[in-house]
Amino acid sequence: QVQLVESGGGLVQAGDSLRVSCAASGLSLSDYTMGWFCQAPGKEREFVAIISRGGSNTYYTDSMRARFTISRDNAKNTVYLQMNSLKPEDTAVYFCAARRTYSGSFRTRIHGYEYWGQGTQVTVSS
Repeated sequence: QVQLVESGGGLVQAGDSLRVSCAASGLSLSDYTMGWFCQAPGKEREFVAIISRGGSNTYYTDSMRARFTISRDNAKNTVYLQMNSLKPEDTAVYFCAARRTYSGSFRTRIHGYEYWGQGTQVTVSS
């Protein structure tokens, strides 16, 4: 049974940093490209970042490119999202997701991912 479990969310102040993690079980993370999405209250789930299987390629949504960093440790079967200079508008539930390929269709869309975690809440106060 494949499981992706996010952790590390919480309540922080604007300008703070936070790192969320996604631990995988039931699959070998090195076989999968990993993505992070976020969903704010009342909004659709949106793409944040993607990282290739070996970690050498990454891609970010424009609004978060300068502040967020996606990384992975395949030996630990874990993917990370480092979030710096957090803003109140970053408040959302953050989800990790797995897909087979880095390139190709729907890599920034929820339909392009095979497995999803349950999410971790990040709240940024002003």
